[in-house]
Amino acid sequence: MEIGRYIIWHVSPDMFSIGPVTLRWYGFLFALGFLIGMLVMQWVFRVEGRSRQDVDRLFQYVVIGALVGARLGHCLFYDSVYYLTHPIDILKIWEGGLASHGNGIGLFVALYLYARYTPGQSYLWILDRLSIATALAGTFIRLGNLFNSEILGTPTDLPWAFIFTRVDPVPRHPVQLYESLAYGCIFILLLLLYRRQRAAIPPGQLLGVFLTATFGIRFILEFLKVRQAAFGHDVFLSMGQWLSVPFILLGVWLLLRSYRSANRSA
Repeated sequence: MEIGRYIIWHVSPDMFSIGPVTLRWYGFLFALGFLIGMLVMQWVFRVEGRSRQDVDRLFQYVVIGALVGARLGHCLFYDSVYYLTHPIDILKIWEGGLASHGNGIGLFVALYLYARYTPGQSYLWILDRLSIATALAGTFIRLGNLFNSEILGTPTDLPWAFIFTRVDPVPRHPVQLYESLAYGCIFILLLLLYRRQRAAIPPGQLLGVFLTATFGIRFILEFLKVRQAAFGHDVFLSMGQWLSVPFILLGVWLLLRSYRSANRSA
């Protein structure tokens, strides 16, 4: 392969350091995604006459649920043998290792608790609207993975291949960018759907679109990724693909359910 044909990615994961404190691109983009997502949710709540205090409470639930779920998901789904024998390392979140599937599970649990203790906001109501902000957050998180030179793609000779010099000299699919762009498109689609119908949108429609599109794309792009799990390298489907299937099926069921609900209301 002719190295000069490809994009050389030689970017430090660190933005800058002040004394012993180092700000990393991944942490910055992760936080930025959540903050902009919170602004989106403030707009949604304002449009529907909900209180600002509810948004602040929701943000707390989302941050805790997402971080705990993403970290436990990575540790248990992708390298359970190591982390079960070194449980203290589960707390070392600064060393990296967050799984989007665990993130999803953590959010489902956190939002269930939020809805249970918040009158007038059903579980499905909040999941629908938060899907918009979650798609946007995913866009920033995958950019963070790019800066970390992690979640690597398989080798390719395509002209837009990246060579991650911090890893090896092999040209690879920039799957982090593929996913980031895909999640950005999903965010725009969900936002347009919500703006068109707002409070009248059929329950479960936004969540159904989000789950089907997000994990459907994730399933396809897994074929272009280097396997992350410490096991299963010799099987056709990766751990990420097996974990995506239940989310895709749930998304399809929600779409069918919302379609029937819309027809009954018509």
